[in-house]
Amino acid sequence: MPDTDDLGHDIRALRVSRKMTLEALATAIGKSVGWLSQIERNHTSPSIKSLQDIARALDVPMSLFFGTTDAPDDERGVIVRAAARREIGSHDNGLVETLVSPDLTDDYEVVHSIFKPHSKLTKAIQRPTVEVAYVISGTLDLWIEDQKFTISSGDAFRIRGESYRWANPYDDQAVAVWVISPPVY
Repeated sequence: MPDTDDLGHDIRALRVSRKMTLEALATAIGKSVGWLSQIERNHTSPSIKSLQDIARALDVPMSLFFGTTDAPDDERGVIVRAAARREIGSHDNGLVETLVSPDLTDDYEVVHSIFKPHSKLTKAIQRPTVEVAYVISGTLDLWIEDQKFTISSGDAFRIRGESYRWANPYDDQAVAVWVISPPVY
């Protein structure tokens, strides 16, 4: 079961980042506003079925709500140990992502991405975000709108709401750290 101390805060942060009201999300999942408010304030926990409905309505993978390990009280919300990062995304297309941010309650999120060799995102995506990424290792081909770039270790790039896609046609994985505002996972 997810860490219930952070679950409600994460659900609220995701809802707010999508400019959804409590009423809109409650309606989308077939629950009352009062029930959802209780969840967001961590006064109660949703069932797995309700959590699936929330994830679907917020367009996030269920895995986002799982995968954390208990942290000491003095580290909770401040320190994210490597073994405690939450896996996010679907791993489709050969992309493995983990959340570096302690939670989703800030105006941004930090994501660690591993692009497996010979992987690609074939269909461009476009999000209402500003994203900055720094490539730690490897090489990646990136299309922002229709312009192609090849970026390598030490390079960085920014995407301001444009459509983009990527490919790693190379024999080594590429690793990048992204800062995304507002949070999307």
